[in-house]
Amino acid sequence: MSHDLLQRRFDALGRNAPLFYDRPVHLVRGEGVWVEDSDGRRYLDAYNNVPHVGHCHPRVVEAVARQAATLNLHTRYLHETVVEYAERLTATLAEPLDTAILTCSGSEANELALRMARFATGRSGLIVSDFSYHGNTATLASVTTCFPVVEAFPAHARAVRVPDPRHDGAGLTEAELADRYVAEVVAAVRSLEQEGHGVAVILLDSFFANEGLPDPVPGYVARAVETVRAAGGLFVCDEVQAGFGRTGDAMWGHELVGVVPDIVTMGKPMGNGHPVAGVVAGNDLVSDFQAASTYFNTFGGNPVSAAAAMAVLDVLEEEQLQRNAQVVGGYVRGHLEKLAARHEVVGAVRGRGLFFGIEIQDDGRPAPDLTKRLVNDMRERGVLLSRIGRHDNVLKMRPPLSFSQADADFLLGTLDDALTGL
Repeated sequence: MSHDLLQRRFDALGRNAPLFYDRPVHLVRGEGVWVEDSDGRRYLDAYNNVPHVGHCHPRVVEAVARQAATLNLHTRYLHETVVEYAERLTATLAEPLDTAILTCSGSEANELALRMARFATGRSGLIVSDFSYHGNTATLASVTTCFPVVEAFPAHARAVRVPDPRHDGAGLTEAELADRYVAEVVAAVRSLEQEGHGVAVILLDSFFANEGLPDPVPGYVARAVETVRAAGGLFVCDEVQAGFGRTGDAMWGHELVGVVPDIVTMGKPMGNGHPVAGVVAGNDLVSDFQAASTYFNTFGGNPVSAAAAMAVLDVLEEEQLQRNAQVVGGYVRGHLEKLAARHEVVGAVRGRGLFFGIEIQDDGRPAPDLTKRLVNDMRERGVLLSRIGRHDNVLKMRPPLSFSQADADFLLGTLDDALTGL
């Protein structure tokens, strides 16, 4: 990596614009699950969910190029590809989730979903997890709870802790654990009602990715949502990380908890790197909101974005990538369990499908410094990954869905070596 380029970045983009790794990587190209830096060094990408079906997938590249060479403009004209994409996308979701509004980013999608929920309920109260991130608009930044922001946490919002059975479940049955954490949602609803805000929405990533991929507690999400709905609120499910087949066992994360959301939001993986995201809800909710408040997004859902997103659906289906996530994800999880048995620093194995992680610990306690060291060591060994969780000690691995068993073997072998060297 050129020091000159790093200094130019500081000068042009700000000295604190986030960068991965102590020694940042200067990437210049990618293909499949591999990326290459400016010196020709290749890295296995075990982190990025934006290139969902693989870096520079030729099917997506061709669709973008063809449509860009034909027509691209905003969405106040009829266009077959845009409508067909919305039809295909909503067909993957349960009723009544049959209508889409396309945006450019997950932040825009979540902001729009909150506007719709406030409109539909006539209330303002918002419940989020106490270790979450859903976007960078002013509204969403103010309810970000997993890292510092300049916005104050608003009076009309409440943050609730979600259960992590490996750390919170000692001496409790699953039902008792659910009871304990649903009680926090009940208390949040009561507090919002007492202060006159009411409850408009509970906004969750049902896979709880930023929270560190805790094992699911049966009934928790369903009961939390039932509590909110009983108070007149809606459930917005953020599928930016778990959606589009990543878990292997389902197309959407909320299917795994047995709840159909009122509104679903999606983003990052949707266009394989092209900026497209969306909100899906029932037609009445969408149409009523549109009648009351004109919503128009210049670039959201343009024909090129729709072509990219359509190609992603094609590849997911034709290459059976959800099935691949299930099979390869199961293979990886089994081998991570073996690593945990061999290395004392490895605690719980977490995740599902091609979204998995391991806790790094020191004498049984969270070890964020050791985790950071491991992330940087893996980068030096040619594997890109990151870390998440309340204690920043869960090694985060979330590769493109084209990740193969051979790729997994490279990841696992390299990780084994790195753990041995700690």
